[in-house]
Amino acid sequence: MKKLYRNATLIDAKAPQDLLVEEGKFTAIAPHIEADAAETIDLGGRLVVPPYVDPHLHLDYVYTARGEGATNGTGTLFEGIQRWSETKAGASSEEIKRRARQAVREEVRAGVQYIRTHADVTDPSLTALKALLELREELKDIVTIQIVSFPQEGMYAYPHGAELVEEGLRLGADCVGGIPHYELAREFGEKSVHKAVELAVKYDKLIDLHCDETDDDQSRFVELLTALVYMEGIGERTTASHTCSLGSVNNAYAFRMMANFRRAGLNFISCPTENIYLEGRQDSYPKRRGLTRVKELLAAGVNVCFAQDSIEDPWYPLGNGNMMNILDHGIHICQMMSFAEIDHALDLITTNGARTLHIEDTYGLAPGKDASFLVLDAPSPFEAIRQRAGVLRSVRRGEELFTRVPAQTRSKYDLLA
Repeated sequence: MKKLYRNATLIDAKAPQDLLVEEGKFTAIAPHIEADAAETIDLGGRLVVPPYVDPHLHLDYVYTARGEGATNGTGTLFEGIQRWSETKAGASSEEIKRRARQAVREEVRAGVQYIRTHADVTDPSLTALKALLELREELKDIVTIQIVSFPQEGMYAYPHGAELVEEGLRLGADCVGGIPHYELAREFGEKSVHKAVELAVKYDKLIDLHCDETDDDQSRFVELLTALVYMEGIGERTTASHTCSLGSVNNAYAFRMMANFRRAGLNFISCPTENIYLEGRQDSYPKRRGLTRVKELLAAGVNVCFAQDSIEDPWYPLGNGNMMNILDHGIHICQMMSFAEIDHALDLITTNGARTLHIEDTYGLAPGKDASFLVLDAPSPFEAIRQRAGVLRSVRRGEELFTRVPAQTRSKYDLLA
């Protein structure tokens, strides 16, 4: 059945647009479309954007922060890993899927249709990975899930970690993961980066490494990663997540590296709420913000996107999958609030994330692409961000996942109505 969505505001469009949808695809987008026998829906000038993308999440960890022994007293990354290591063994496949479904529900209801999740494979039974592979298939009609074979306790710090990462890829994970800054020595961190690239080439997989998630300005694994993927010609298929140390290095080094990042085509993911919470814990004052150089990377032509990372786990006690909340925090922390930056800030949770996930062939508001989009309760990008606008309608491949009625206030005072 044809559907014609009229009177949509699109970012960078000078006039309201109509969107014609047939068989799950956009067939036309123009200021005015006539379509016989089409169901017509007037969007009333509200902003239409591609679906939100959460490119970095840990679905196997969600809602575990309150478990016995899971409390992270110092609030540091490394204690979070220790608490998880001590408590994860008791989780069954069904429990992991139950918690993950709840998190996916929260994310989807907030407008997310694409998730990249890391699955901890430092477990000889690979329980979490297998559970999330099943969930990926179960939920494919409402959300696209990419899975990273991720060694939370290290490829080499954990016995046979590298072999477990490879087994995860053989079982069907989409990406190679790693955490070089957690390995027992720099040499092993470098070895893990080499191994990740080797596995990506061998199995034709994407790469997404937790990289330099520390305030230590000597943690520079992203430099090695960039060089290796550039030489292999797979930079655009590679993501460096966190890269917090890039905010601590000297400017001469940082800006030299930005040229290499752009040359390689590397993608970056920043997790604003989590990293400002975890990092800078050893600082007194001045106290670092803990995020990578988002503003400077974007100015250098490097692709950067924002992510939730955690929902109530040993690393972060809050989180609800609302990417507008993540965006709000991110543009404040990174001081990206000129009017021009605000008008294009939604890219950080939409198109930039799609580029990172390597799904641009089907993603976006253009004829021939999947008719997946959100209708926000705002007339413009600026108002959407200023008001932290909610999602009124989520459409996935032409099918409506949900609709909401705009909030209304009743008052005897005209000014408050």
